[in-house]
Amino acid sequence: MFFLAFSCKSQDTSTTSKDNISQIIRDTFTIISVQNPKSHISIDSFETATSKNRKQSSNETHHIWNDLLKAYVSEDGQVDYSGFKKNHTKLLEYFKVLEDYFTESQLNKNEKLAYWINAYNAFTIDLILRHYPIKSIKDIKNPWDQRLWKLKNTWYSLNDIEHTILRKMQEPRIHFAIVCASVSCPNLQNEAFQSSILDKQLTIATTSFLSDTSKNKIEKNHLELSKIFQWFSKDFKQNGGLIDFLNQYVPFEISEKATKRFKTYNWNLNEL
Repeated sequence: MFFLAFSCKSQDTSTTSKDNISQIIRDTFTIISVQNPKSHISIDSFETATSKNRKQSSNETHHIWNDLLKAYVSEDGQVDYSGFKKNHTKLLEYFKVLEDYFTESQLNKNEKLAYWINAYNAFTIDLILRHYPIKSIKDIKNPWDQRLWKLKNTWYSLNDIEHTILRKMQEPRIHFAIVCASVSCPNLQNEAFQSSILDKQLTIATTSFLSDTSKNKIEKNHLELSKIFQWFSKDFKQNGGLIDFLNQYVPFEISEKATKRFKTYNWNLNEL
């Protein structure tokens, strides 16, 4: 068996065309089941296998996590924690890959986002498995503040990753990609986030969350929103107000005068 070491040319996917976003929005709101697109990685150049500084592709780095998600997460984001528990050692193997790949200074923005989103979600699953069976993440004492995961010389908590790393990257859609293991959270995607298709994945995660009427009810003149929009209101006002943000991802124009309320958050475990 022969293996070729290659590097993937990083593409700037910080923005998508208006037509592409519109198509994604139409698909999300008109099709009951949203299927996540498969990535296609184009090879830009070959490197020698002896190169000590070769960076793994996003797909290679996160393939263990991707396989676990495919095996234990349903299309609608429900998690088979019992199945995950039986394969916990594989999850721990992924943590070792994350640590080996921890060269943040060499990563571009999309690579950093994909790395930390995947890490956050994998660490959340690990936290649940340490205490499983449980009914809610809130059954765990200080679940977001425990520094349980070590990358190189630093111990991280979920709050460390969310607030001191991800939120500072000024990408509000991360709130629909990272998951708190609860019913009212955004669905855990059943594929790993990858830098090469990250913008499309974040757009799908956002439109899927907004179109889920159990979590948000969005009309032109009235909004019943997830408390995520209340807790992290500042993050959605980077380029205007909340209505401006929402109008990018719904198939109609929400009135600036629309009334709004925030829905009760269901912290029950998002278990299959």
